[in-house]
Amino acid sequence: MTQASPPPELTPQFCFSTVQLRDFLRISRSSIDDSITQNLNALLTPASTGFDPSSTSIRTPRPSNSRRISPNSCRNFKNQVLFPSWQMRSDVLNYCASVATSPDPDDPESVLRQVESERDRERVVDERLDPYSSRFFPREARTERLAAVVRQERGVENIIRARSWGLVSERCGEDWRDWEEALNDWRKGREGRQ
Repeated sequence: MTQASPPPELTPQFCFSTVQLRDFLRISRSSIDDSITQNLNALLTPASTGFDPSSTSIRTPRPSNSRRISPNSCRNFKNQVLFPSWQMRSDVLNYCASVATSPDPDDPESVLRQVESERDRERVVDERLDPYSSRFFPREARTERLAAVVRQERGVENIIRARSWGLVSERCGEDWRDWEEALNDWRKGREGRQ
């Protein structure tokens, strides 16, 4: 069974290095969600019933439940691989979101932004001579850039989880819950065991 990638060491530097953050998320998604079909196929036991030679004499459509995975295998996959992977990515995104909303006294560009802002206030603008001269694009603080990355990655997570959950529901049997509800139920069950 596929294992989730190990959790990163959560530090503000990890979050501010958006390349590291995105690489972790990309690798975690590729090991579980991007290969969800292969992971689910690995749960099947194709030779459990044995080969029936008469099955080749008549062409019949495959029954819809022939690719169903046993409920026990599905439950184990969801509880031991899928949900822990999703939870780890949620924990990383939540931590980085808290870093993005916290004050950042170590921002190396804060002095540069203050200087640029001061220059902009002193600038004389004559829009008759140059209609574009009034434009000023201040540098974003790294917390603002991090917040934008976290928002974007949360949107990606929602799309990927919905797709993965749809495939899991299809192959494991219909589950009336959506992925958010199933993940919350797993979290509650995990908290109850601790």
